[in-house]
Amino acid sequence: MLNLRTGMKMKKHGLEKLAVLMTGVLCLVIIMNNNEFEDVEDVTSPSKDTYEIPYKHINLPKSATLQPSFPSCEQDVNAANVTGFSKLPHHVQDFLLYRHCREFPMLQEVPTKCGGPKNSADVFLLLVIKSSPENYDRRQVLRKTWAKEQQHKGLWMRRIFIIGTSGTGFDKQRLNKLVKLENDENQDILQWDFNDTFFNLTLKQILFLQWMDRWCPQARFLLNGDDDIFANTFNMVEYLQGQEGNDGSKHLFTGHLIQNVGPIRHPASKYYIPVQVQESERYPPYCGGGGFLLSGFTARTIYNMSHSITILPIDDVYMGMCLEKAGLHPESHFGVRTAGLYIPSQNVDTFHPCYYREIILVHRFLPHQIFVMWNEILDPNLKCGADFSL
Repeated sequence: MLNLRTGMKMKKHGLEKLAVLMTGVLCLVIIMNNNEFEDVEDVTSPSKDTYEIPYKHINLPKSATLQPSFPSCEQDVNAANVTGFSKLPHHVQDFLLYRHCREFPMLQEVPTKCGGPKNSADVFLLLVIKSSPENYDRRQVLRKTWAKEQQHKGLWMRRIFIIGTSGTGFDKQRLNKLVKLENDENQDILQWDFNDTFFNLTLKQILFLQWMDRWCPQARFLLNGDDDIFANTFNMVEYLQGQEGNDGSKHLFTGHLIQNVGPIRHPASKYYIPVQVQESERYPPYCGGGGFLLSGFTARTIYNMSHSITILPIDDVYMGMCLEKAGLHPESHFGVRTAGLYIPSQNVDTFHPCYYREIILVHRFLPHQIFVMWNEILDPNLKCGADFSL
């Protein structure tokens, strides 16, 4: 009995020592953690001066706080007095407050892209591609395929990506670093410090035209398109070269023509334009913004007209507005398919290269589809018959 009691006391004493030891270890861990994270503040709702990261909120200096959508432009406070303003979607409110802003800091620049203003006439076709910072994979594929800078029939094609900024805080910083690294390597990106959103596409176009007016004023022709189109730039050069009497010094604006339409008034639509943005129920004729061709003359004319036309967020419609004010008209081109390519039969491969070999451009391609299609249409052994006519 004595041995049993003695054993129980020893066991209890051992557990007490173990508990003391564990308590000491726990205190040591707490002290170490407090020393390591002196600046960590346990905050349930972070203030506007903090960035949120998993489990912790780290206080940052005010110089690192989040940037507004338009960092270098003041709000038009009168816009908030527009009837029904408070009921508009946030992105529409944001657009109205900053609609007047047209000057933004340039983060990435390529002033020598066209060989300088005096030599810019050597650029026969300038490929102007609308992109966003996060679309790195798209840009990489285009550099290797249809947007490769090269000569065709002795005529130079040059490439430029036009982008704003995406994200906030550290995400924005990382994406801007990505864009800088890309531009250091490829020298083909223009980037401005404004939010790269759908409603800012017109702003992006105006800023590019401003850059072109300074650094590439004599470029003969331009492709203006998205970074998810598949294009045949060789066909473009041959088409443009065949324009009798037009070396880029006369009007040309061609693509997928859209006319007899007006603003979409349904708030659920991506293209929603309330009456507070545009009262008129009519849009001028315009070409779908996925991709279109224009002459240098027409690009300069659009830029000149833009100075006196209030910005509309739908960029392709805005181009049509500038053309209309100048007394110019957009035209339709059968080879420009921004609404996609209609294949008449359901029993064939809709991505067969023979359907795409003769077109100018088609909208909505994934990067891997662009890469494969480009190599297929350039295959010298590709045979296409009458079955592949559109």
